[in-house]
Amino acid sequence: MNKDENLISPPRDAAEKTVMPVLLAISFSHLLNDTIQSLIPAIYPVVKESFHLDFTQIGMITFTFQLVASLLQPVVGFYTDHKPKPYSLAAGMFITLIGLVLLSFADRFSFLLVSVGLVGLGSAIFHPESSRVAYLASGGRHGFAQSLFQVGGNAGSSFGPLLAALLVTRNGQSHILWFSVLALMAIMVLFKIGGWYKNHLVQLKNKPRAQPHHRKPLPRKTVLFSLGILVALIFSKYFYLVSLSSYYTFYLIAKFHVSIMASQIYLFIFLFSIAAGTFAGGPLGDHFGRKYVIWVSILGVAPFTLLLPHANLFWTVALTIFIGLILASAFSAILVYAQELVPGKVGMIAGLFFGLAFGMAGIGAAVLGKLADHTSIIFVFKVCAFLPLIGLLTGFLPNLEGRRKKRAPQPK
Repeated sequence: MNKDENLISPPRDAAEKTVMPVLLAISFSHLLNDTIQSLIPAIYPVVKESFHLDFTQIGMITFTFQLVASLLQPVVGFYTDHKPKPYSLAAGMFITLIGLVLLSFADRFSFLLVSVGLVGLGSAIFHPESSRVAYLASGGRHGFAQSLFQVGGNAGSSFGPLLAALLVTRNGQSHILWFSVLALMAIMVLFKIGGWYKNHLVQLKNKPRAQPHHRKPLPRKTVLFSLGILVALIFSKYFYLVSLSSYYTFYLIAKFHVSIMASQIYLFIFLFSIAAGTFAGGPLGDHFGRKYVIWVSILGVAPFTLLLPHANLFWTVALTIFIGLILASAFSAILVYAQELVPGKVGMIAGLFFGLAFGMAGIGAAVLGKLADHTSIIFVFKVCAFLPLIGLLTGFLPNLEGRRKKRAPQPK
């Protein structure tokens, strides 16, 4: 392990306790960042009507945003594993601010794509480094810290559609500019976090290192096979989630003839249920093992997704609440499991899996939009209902917690 990896993968004595003010601040920043991000799908009904777009073009907007974020996040994570950049968080949010301003004034489809691409670029810089800050401030409670970080993001994702319904749907595209206030708030908070991050790295560099206890590394083939399973699980989760986050409003309008504003409120309810269920994944993973949380959060949601296309409006809303609550805990558990699978690569793994999440969502949005144009949005939901069954692959993952327990020194 080289010098830089030691700085960002500190032993427990270097992070003696959980730094709650930093965790709360980075979670709040995640809330602001993802509120801005979730604005993009929330305004789809508005831009579809004003720009006369089809579902393929709607999918292309999501694809552009997610592609930029997904391709760059692993690169950012890999680079900052070796050269941490504490103030890159504030810089990334400034790029997001530029994208928001451009989005509010976009007058053609290509302009929309450039705008969401800039928001995606800001997100690519934000997520790997903010996930690392949560790791450094965790005090060894990695699952708890990652869940608290994710709660902020998922809460923000739920607020975007609600704010869009109140500000943009009623008043028009130009009122997207109000969201720049959130970006300015985030820049100020992230600048303060950058100061703590910089000081923390200096303290770690100057502090004598205790000899950490490591489990025996898994064989390379096992690690690669396990990462492949985790990628399949990310595919399952995010292809299904994008069917709801990008097309749920259109599904409700097509099947139940609700208004645009009502559909956005129902989308808020679904996304808020994700935020409410997010926090459980990390602490439960710390206590019971992340593999079991992954089992329950992905495969356990299948009965509800299979029922959803056949439900009336009331039960559709109710089922999406259960889906959001159960599926929410998956990402934190998958991310921390992967970081434990490949120790010493916190930023790279965070960037890779955030990038995969964004990439799968972007590809899913484009593919499902094309499918909706050739069939119907209702047919898309029937097909996507089977995706959580991919969770059966979780059974092939090694039990990392069990390996640590078996290797723990026995009292004499």
